[in-house]
Amino acid sequence: MRSLITRPRRFDLAGEIDQMFNTFFSSPVWQDNHSAFVPAVDIHETAEEFTMTLELPGVEKKDIKVGVEENVLTISGERKFQHEEKDGAYIRSEIQSGSFSRSFSLPKTVDSQKISADYKDGLLTVKLGKAEKAKPKEIEIKVS
Repeated sequence: MRSLITRPRRFDLAGEIDQMFNTFFSSPVWQDNHSAFVPAVDIHETAEEFTMTLELPGVEKKDIKVGVEENVLTISGERKFQHEEKDGAYIRSEIQSGSFSRSFSLPKTVDSQKISADYKDGLLTVKLGKAEKAKPKEIEIKVS
């Protein structure tokens, strides 16, 4: 007769480490990855403006373009592949490189003359000022 009581599985640290390394080296991801990347973006709104912040680590300012055409904001550029192989070879390369382009339809509340961009520490910040007529306005109540 079989026992209904099962013993807990013993944790095999050495086996787990071996499996981790086998997975690491056999994964197809370890091969060079030259595919384009899509930078992450945060968009914040205040009464005065919209602020967009894009993560662009490893991208030089000269390789970034910001433009507006027909109420569409386009941010494009390129992160260049920069691997130096003096001794040995890469066994894993996950940092994506290549060209990127993000386009955003702007709301009518944005004044295209009030758009500015700043790049610092791998973050591109684009400020989109709102048109005066789009800003909230509080109406004063008078006592009669």
